[in-house]
Amino acid sequence: MIEAIHRVGEAFRRFAPEMVADPKISLYRIYRDTRFSPDKSPYKTHAAAVFPVRGLPKNSGPGLYFHIAPEEVLIGGGMYMPEPDALRAVRARIAAAPREFTVLVESPRFRRAFGELQGERLKTMPKGFPADHPAARYLRHKQFLFGKVFAAGLATGPRFFPTVLDCFQKGMPLIRFLAKAAAKDETGLRKL
Repeated sequence: MIEAIHRVGEAFRRFAPEMVADPKISLYRIYRDTRFSPDKSPYKTHAAAVFPVRGLPKNSGPGLYFHIAPEEVLIGGGMYMPEPDALRAVRARIAAAPREFTVLVESPRFRRAFGELQGERLKTMPKGFPADHPAARYLRHKQFLFGKVFAAGLATGPRFFPTVLDCFQKGMPLIRFLAKAAAKDETGLRKL
């Protein structure tokens, strides 16, 4: 996995220099915290890596991700657990630029690669947004996730890195949109 993270990092220099690919940051531990779980088996059944946007939080900011499990390889990204302020900022950006966001997630290239935008959603519109907003279906999102599942054999074949990089390149326009909304400095002002 460390070798994989380094190879992804080398490729990021070409198409996504704002992404972090560092084993100390990207690599998820292989054991799981069993303190509060009824299942005390000590190990995860997959190895995973996350690639956050430089300067944004690892798990609450936008990023790219892959995992390798005995039954699958999952490649994708998005915003998994945005902080409330970041979520409000993303929704505000979607509301201000609904066409830009819709084009990103409904483009044939994105849809062929990942299908529909995934993630938890509110049942009703969040406060402050009209129910008839052109991007209403996306404003209800609490998470903004995309991904594609491949057969586990991909991980041991020659197509693994080209496939990971292809998915990451296709997801970067959405990552950049989310990062631009979520990026704030310590004063609360947008950086990007």
